Amino acid sequence: MKSYSYKFDKESYASARLEGVDASHKDLIEVCGRIRNKNIEVAIDLLEKASNMELPILYKRYNKRLGHRRELGGQKGRYPQKAVKIVLKILKNAIASGRQKGFDSMLISHISANRKFEYPRLSSKGRRSRQGFGLSRIEIVLKKLTELSKEVKKAEKHANKDEAKEAEIKKVETKDSPEPKTEQQSPPQINPEKEKTDVKKEEPIKPAEKKKTEKPRVKLKDIQKSEKGSDSDTKSKKKATNK
Repeated sequence: MKSYSYKFDKESYASARLEGVDASHKDLIEVCGRIRNKNIEVAIDLLEKASNMELPILYKRYNKRLGHRRELGGQKGRYPQKAVKIVLKILKNAIASGRQKGFDSMLISHISANRKFEYPRLSSKGRRSRQGFGLSRIEIVLKKLTELSKEVKKAEKHANKDEAKEAEIKKVETKDSPEPKTEQQSPPQINPEKEKTDVKKEEPIKPAEKKKTEKPRVKLKDIQKSEKGSDSDTKSKKKATNK
């Protein structure tokens, strides 16, 4: 369609848009980003809480010099009540057009906000300062959700839950079930008398003893006598040679 930036089929989609909105396009962009690709019930609940200042809107893009919010886990955000109320009104119009077509459940497949017109505004009393007055536009497209897809999702969830339960039950049964008892064979009876006859006591092996070789002790008197005898023998030999 020419009036929408998102191409869709009228039979399976419902739409609504608003031109020339007197609101900040930055706030509208942040609000639209929080409900994109969500179910209509979830989106309406979020917008109603934000309009009553129960839940802040998370700002991801235009968040310069914004305060951190405890409800958002320390991330930046604020309460744009004007923008929230405008988006909520257009969303309800789109839901009403979907109800006329017979849609029971719908999903926000496309939502966007843009800056539309800007008009010059001059200050009073002949001053030269100039300020622009900007307007915005919003468009919403809802997609029909078939009942078959819901049934399939529910069946898959139930199947996954059943498998998880069965796995838990098996774990519990394995823990609680006692271990199979193995029959312990009684050891054979042995007569002590036969052991004495059959088995000989092995004596412990002693380490080899080193034989001590003691040298004979020599006394000083014997050494002196041997020296004297050797001297007398040499003298006698000399006398015999001289004769």
